[in-house]
Amino acid sequence: MNAGLIDEFSIALSPVLFGSGIRLFEGVDASRVAISQTRAEPSQRVTHLTYAVRKR
Repeated sequence: MNAGLIDEFSIALSPVLFGSGIRLFEGVDASRVAISQTRAEPSQRVTHLTYAVRKR
């Protein structure tokens, strides 16, 4: 994302009650990149999220 090569991405988010997760945006320079949610599709087990990426 820092290189400006991504214009949109999708995430399938499923909650975890026990255990650990991963940081999705580790190392992204927030002063150079902004994201905005464009779509959300909830279901019983997963939520599908889509984001647009733009330069600041």
